[in-house]
Amino acid sequence: MIRFSHVTKLYDNSSEALSDISLFIDKGEFIFVTGASGAGKTTLLKHIYMEELPTIGQVFVCGYESKKLEPRRRRRNKLPLLRRKLGIVFQDFRLLGDRDVFENVAFAMRVTGAKERAVKRKVFEVLALTGLSHKCAYLPNQLSGGEQQRVCIARAVVNDPWVVLADEPTGNLDLGVSLDIFSLLRKINSWGTTVIMATHDQYIIERYHYRRLVLERGRIISGADSTVRPKLWR
Repeated sequence: MIRFSHVTKLYDNSSEALSDISLFIDKGEFIFVTGASGAGKTTLLKHIYMEELPTIGQVFVCGYESKKLEPRRRRRNKLPLLRRKLGIVFQDFRLLGDRDVFENVAFAMRVTGAKERAVKRKVFEVLALTGLSHKCAYLPNQLSGGEQQRVCIARAVVNDPWVVLADEPTGNLDLGVSLDIFSLLRKINSWGTTVIMATHDQYIIERYHYRRLVLERGRIISGADSTVRPKLWR
């Protein structure tokens, strides 16, 4: 499903954000991406949803190749098609402040051209899943941090993605709320959705024995090897 082949990311000052990363992530896995601040966790996730592209090497995600998505070669609509297969949960929420909970989640469907009847049905379904049905008319600033993160998760899964990427989803939350958010991500994973969670939260990491990709200065120092063998790419 996701494969990095000798990926290095250099920025203008020649610093290496990622250095010779090779890894494989299979469908249905739950993976922690860990490491100190600046180790490359967010950069790794950005390569999966291809906001960043490798300087050297290739990334393959859900049948899409990074080389074919470079600006000079990018075909019309290819990048949006990839991102429809991905759900992204940001630490800083990135909710639309002037729209209520329902509209924040619905927006992710409407940009795909979904019919309004399908939008209403699916949005209410994911709001029930995330425990937010009673808050559907609230604006983001009327919600707690944990509730805002639940809106982000609802928005991330409303289009039934193959992969959910969560960048420090519990970073600004207390322990009880963090565990609730993590339980929600585990439930999503139980449907067969791949979940990749970047986190510093050692309590969660130590309590749950999912594969850990440990990054240090842009290199994976542990966890790159998977017991799952790569399948043929189509």
